Amino acid sequence: MNKSLATALSLAFHPLLVPSYLFYAVCYQLPGVVAQPALSDRWIVLAVVFGFTFLLPALGTGALYWFGRLDSLLLRERAQRPLPLLFAAISFAGATYLLRQPPFALLLGTMMLGMTLAVLLTLLISLRWKISAHGVGVGGSFALFLLLHLTDVAGWASFWWLLAAAFLALAVVSARLALDAHTPAQAWAGLGLGISVVMSLVLGVAFL
Repeated sequence: MNKSLATALSLAFHPLLVPSYLFYAVCYQLPGVVAQPALSDRWIVLAVVFGFTFLLPALGTGALYWFGRLDSLLLRERAQRPLPLLFAAISFAGATYLLRQPPFALLLGTMMLGMTLAVLLTLLISLRWKISAHGVGVGGSFALFLLLHLTDVAGWASFWWLLAAAFLALAVVSARLALDAHTPAQAWAGLGLGISVVMSLVLGVAFL
């Protein structure tokens, strides 16, 4: 993969943007998956998700850079990642709290909870090892669409989203490797962590 394509994929599927894509797909592209809120009011869901999972973490990272706590906004060094990830985890937790309130469907709050747990685990691992946050994001996305397809709540629509998620997961991991942002172990571990968090959360909810 050439560097230009790898850079474009890395930017387009940045871990802070992936939640907005997922909630858009669930709220607007997969019929029957979400009952509440009504279709006309689902912009509120996207506003909460985009605000808390992209805007606030991005502004927090920018502030850290402005005040000299970060050397680069790219966070290529492991030592640069804990503070931005901590800020993101707090912001994601705020979105989780809001989306677990009525009238939001249980799935929406559960999705956000899984994303928050994934960020927290990425933060903890990053204290010692540079796991791929991009891998975590696309791995979780693949697992979500896999579960939605297996439950057959959205029919064939979920199958095409599953195929797209699988393709993008492999493409994004390949992009991170092409840019030398991670070792193969870090990239695939990120993918595995994202899948594991979603699967573990669903199994936990199922047995509660």
